[in-house]
Amino acid sequence: MSANKIWGGRFEKGPASIMEDINVSIDFDKRLAEQDLAGSEAHAAMLAKTGILEKTDSDAIAEGLATIRAELAHGKFPFRREFEDIHMNVEARLTELIGEAAGRLHTARSRNDQVATDFRLWVREACGRIRAGLTALQTALVVLAEKHADVIMPGFTHMQPAQPVTFGHHCLAYVEMAERDKGRFADAQKRMNESPLGAAALAGTPFPIDRTMTAKALGFSGPMRNSLDAVSARDFALEFLADAAICSVHLSRLAEEIVLWSSPAYGFIRLSDAFSTGSSIMPQKRNPDAAELVRAKVGRVLGAFVGLLTVVKGLPLAYAKDLQEDKEPVFAAADALDLSLAALSGMLGDLTINPAAMMRAAEKGYPTATDLADWLVKNLKMPFRDAHSVAAKAVAKAESLNVGLKDVPLAELQSVEPRITKDVFAVLSLESSVAARTSFGGTAPSRVKEQIAHWKGQLP
Repeated sequence: MSANKIWGGRFEKGPASIMEDINVSIDFDKRLAEQDLAGSEAHAAMLAKTGILEKTDSDAIAEGLATIRAELAHGKFPFRREFEDIHMNVEARLTELIGEAAGRLHTARSRNDQVATDFRLWVREACGRIRAGLTALQTALVVLAEKHADVIMPGFTHMQPAQPVTFGHHCLAYVEMAERDKGRFADAQKRMNESPLGAAALAGTPFPIDRTMTAKALGFSGPMRNSLDAVSARDFALEFLADAAICSVHLSRLAEEIVLWSSPAYGFIRLSDAFSTGSSIMPQKRNPDAAELVRAKVGRVLGAFVGLLTVVKGLPLAYAKDLQEDKEPVFAAADALDLSLAALSGMLGDLTINPAAMMRAAEKGYPTATDLADWLVKNLKMPFRDAHSVAAKAVAKAESLNVGLKDVPLAELQSVEPRITKDVFAVLSLESSVAARTSFGGTAPSRVKEQIAHWKGQLP
């Protein structure tokens, strides 16, 4: 095996075959092809403008890169493992197309700043794509919330019936989570939007380059200020993975509720055939596999985050080959998150709500006990702790009679607290309980509809 022609001038013999297997990254970093072309085009244009590159060479390079872009678009680009990575593959193909001029493209740059630039561009685009996916999810949730703003369902704490809420209110909780997720990705985009290009291997370059020009051409806010940091920093990828981990946990929580709600034990929703599967042995089964897989994919994203943290945690400055291990976890996490967002948006847009089942479930567990306590505070001027005790005794009375709290006879309630009047029954229904929660952010349908209007105005 001969030494690599691009970097092998120092070596008399080529690497062992196992070295090729561990060293080659083209199998996965070919996903950076478009970003690599964009960086090369910006670099070549800058070299030409600063006089480092002659016009004839810059024109040839521009034409060759355009040809490579067309080959990539039509699936005709010859990816070859012998050239290790996307950067060498592009350069080798450019050499085949235009000859000696291709070798001048690498003037005043290194694969170190080249890959850092490509990767930032890719992660920046992934942030934007995921934000768009989150917006689609929010839109699906708002549509559901608007259709079912008045539908009553049980609200749980500790997975026990707590207080009644509306289904619309429940949907909007996830809209809020998604908005914070979008904000995190937007913040990450802003922080990573500095260009490493021109940092070269680690120390900068003696050529009179214009890093501001290349940064602007690639949509960066400006060049990174320290060449060592520029080639070695991967916190932008870690921040992306941290944001992706939080986001995927939110999606997993929603997916878990879809799994629960679609089960016969709950019966709150019915998933369409498009998002259900059957059993190989039990013909009656309707399995929420898509939701279960969304719930599971959080493992990939969390694993990617921890994996890359582990890679980076002991690296001295500047570049080390360890950083080749940064791309696969980021690609895997982004793919998992993109797919999860699309699957959840599809499920939410296609499911059917069962309001009657939700209402039946909401009636269990004496969910208006707090309303009774609040009535005692408002009307009898009791301290809340005393009112809490009276309401608990009223629940015990209802349990002994095997009836709901609103069906306990007035005389029985008065045996617990003699000052209770028949007016108390006005607050003990599920409808009155929900309607009374009118504080900002509350579950009252009037408040839910206000929030729906807000989100309809915010979302494109």
